[in-house]
This record gives sequence, C-alpha cells and structure tokens, in this order.
Amino acid sequence: MKVTRGLGLAVVAVFVLASCSDSKPTAGNSPSTAPSTGPSTGRSSGTPIPTASTPVLTPLPTPSTPWPTPKVTGAPADDAPLAERITFAIAKKTQIAAGRAATTTVKCPGIDKVETAGQHNLDCTVTYAGKPFTGKLTVDAKQYSASYKFTSEEIAIVRPKVVDAVLRVAPGASKVACAMEDIGIVVHDGLPIGCDVTTTANAVLPYKASITGNGDVVVKKA
Repeated sequence: MKVTRGLGLAVVAVFVLASCSDSKPTAGNSPSTAPSTGPSTGRSSGTPIPTASTPVLTPLPTPSTPWPTPKVTGAPADDAPLAERITFAIAKKTQIAAGRAATTTVKCPGIDKVETAGQHNLDCTVTYAGKPFTGKLTVDAKQYSASYKFTSEEIAIVRPKVVDAVLRVAPGASKVACAMEDIGIVVHDGLPIGCDVTTTANAVLPYKASITGNGDVVVKKA
C-alpha cells in the first residue's frame, strides 16, 4: 500500500502599519523592499531522486536427508484381540503416510466380529488429528490366521511434508506457499496441490504436488 503525504506550505501574511505625519518624507526615509525569505519549492539539479530499494530474499535450505518417518507408539501386544491389532496397523500406516505422528482413531462398526471365520467387509472412518476420511476394510479370517486389506481414496498429509518435497526440486526458493491447510485430506493420485515458489530473484513460479497412496509427494513444475 502506498501512502502519499501532502506537503502543506504555511503562508504568513505580514501587515505593515504606517503612522500619519504632517512632515514630508525625506529621501533617506523611503521604504525599502525586504528580500523574500519564503520557502523554496524547487529542487537542486544535483540532488538525486530517491528510488525504492529491491528487497533482498534469502534462499531456503534444500533438504539433504529424506523426510523422517514418524515414530508411532501405542502398539498392542501380539496376543491382543485381532480388532485392536488391525485398527492400530491402519492408524500407524495413516500417520507414516501423513508425515507426522498425531492422535489417530479408527472406527469400523462390526470389527469386533472379525475373529469369526469367513470374510468380513466393513466401512471405516479414520480420524487423523481431528480430520476424518473413510475407507473399506476386508478381513479374511480363518481358524488360526487372518489377513486384512484396508483401502481408501483419500489420505492425510501435513503441509510441511509437501513443502519439503517442493524445496527438493525448486532451487533458489525463498518462499513456498501451497494451497492447503496445515493438515490436508486429499484424494491420492487425484488433482495435485498447487504451490507457488518465490525465488531469490523475486519471481513467482507455479509447481504442483501429487500425493500417492503411500504418502509419497511427487512435485513437478506446473
């Protein structure tokens, strides 16, 4: 925003009071004109005109190590009920894909019956750091073993992980702004996340970040 300030000139009116006299003025008493002492509005030709300075932008460091795998705690015992082991496995995978350990709950109505032999198809709601998304759980239970598969079109991802991926392919970046919340629920392998990169030369370049089903971030120039 430009702020323009007006320079006001204070005009001072000077009144000269003349006294009446019967004598004629002499040559030595004739009034003289005082030199003007008012402010000058002109600018010396030798004074440079100030110009706006170019901002100095500092480059952000390029990540030199892979994005760290979150440490997820709270694993149930090996002999815990099958439902507990499955829901923890889904919660752990969700946090690793998102890029940050956070409170994660998995609700699958009917999962308490999955130890019964047969195939069980359940609808689940996963809530990561307060952000929910849905998925499908299939459990194939046998007498002494069980296997499961959880699928979802959506995935949780944290913004710092996306920014980290952008910095790896955008040299000279001084700022990265991605169109997402700090924690995003996105459709994996769907529409990419748009990111604007401001370079040290003060240019803005568009990039797009796609999220895979495992939480990998693939970045390309838009």
